[in-house]
Amino acid sequence: MPESSDITAGLIERVAELEAERELTLRLAQTDSLTGLVNRGAFTSALVERLEQARAEGGSVALFVADLDRFKHLNDTLGHHAGDLLLAEVGERLRTLAQPHELVARLGGDEFALISDGADVARRAQALVSALGQPHSIYGRVVAPGASIGVAVFPDDAPDAADLQRFADMALYRVKTRGGRRWSAFDAELRAENERRRTLEAELRRALPAGEIVPWFQPVVDSADGRTVGVEVLARWNHPEQGLLSPAAFVPAAEELGLIGRIDEAVFEAACRRAAPWVAEGLIELVSCNVSPRDLLDPAFSRKLIGRLQQTELPATALTVEITETFLLQDLALSRRHIERLAAKGVKIALDDFGMGYSNVRALMNLPIDTVKLDRTLICDVAKDARVAKLVGAMLHAARALGVSIVAEGVEDQGQALFLRAAGCDRMQGYLFARPMPGDEMDAQLRAGQHVLKRRARA
Repeated sequence: MPESSDITAGLIERVAELEAERELTLRLAQTDSLTGLVNRGAFTSALVERLEQARAEGGSVALFVADLDRFKHLNDTLGHHAGDLLLAEVGERLRTLAQPHELVARLGGDEFALISDGADVARRAQALVSALGQPHSIYGRVVAPGASIGVAVFPDDAPDAADLQRFADMALYRVKTRGGRRWSAFDAELRAENERRRTLEAELRRALPAGEIVPWFQPVVDSADGRTVGVEVLARWNHPEQGLLSPAAFVPAAEELGLIGRIDEAVFEAACRRAAPWVAEGLIELVSCNVSPRDLLDPAFSRKLIGRLQQTELPATALTVEITETFLLQDLALSRRHIERLAAKGVKIALDDFGMGYSNVRALMNLPIDTVKLDRTLICDVAKDARVAKLVGAMLHAARALGVSIVAEGVEDQGQALFLRAAGCDRMQGYLFARPMPGDEMDAQLRAGQHVLKRRARA
């Protein structure tokens, strides 16, 4: 029978093994498997602890967020394994550069972060830019993607971890969009921008239930005779202080704030209810609605849209959903599921901004696209530039060969309209025919021309 001392020793050894296993599991849960750096979750917890310590000691904490500049291009040209090798090298380079009191993390994708003290931020940022700008050797090929860096400092810039991360991201975004110097600190300009965004967010959240964001409609005409056959739905904000605002004034911010889905839903349902009588009475045949790429990345998007459509009296066969090349590039498999699900219900699909990229031609061949919309940047020169005219003519020919109808956007003069009509464009829209207008005005115009459409129906 074992001695009690042996049993005790065995128990101690087993407890030690279990403790080691627990520590290993915890460490793995907090570590990025590709680079060996701490992951986003562990980084966020560490940042909160650093801020608490700095607050207690009256110190400061600097957060540096770095993003590789040409990582997607390298991934696309050399492959994902090459991208992984580069990320691992970047992680090692940052680990070597970090001082004992600093913490380096991979936040995800090609985004990294470093927590340091708030001393000499400019020197530290420049050192990071220099280190990440040095070339790498991947598969014997020298690559130098470089990096952009944003930095924010506690407590000068932000009172807590959430704001510190957000402000560093804002500084990083400014670098990515403006170019020039490869790093930026959060400053008075960005603080003012943050305040504008906070105000806009509050106003948008108030505007939605107040019904201030409403659908406007732009006529779509038949190229052969200029008669209105449909409408495109466009959002407008009846701001109580600033007056009528176009989508450019609020849609980008709404997308960043995660509110674009609610705006799209409100405008879509109001537009369908408004247009349903026009379709039922034969005043128009189609209603075209734009959809945000962010909404389209929701796996449940098509089912939600069908459900909302069923709450209105607009037939599914009268609805056209406009999608962009941006969405196709992001997730072709998901786009196919959405498009096929909508098409099965009778909803038509239009490819917006046609002519602005290569993938939309491929989409015509592989997806059930009903309509293409020629981008206005092509239309503006179609009657002036012979090369543009040939390009547009070729696009029209290709679309017709595939059995797809064609709508030209941004038609502003008779020269453009005459060319498009002669080239076989099916429908047009633009300021030559009518600007976007509120529902009541659209209703009045449609009813004033009601006899024209009915005569065509009898013919």
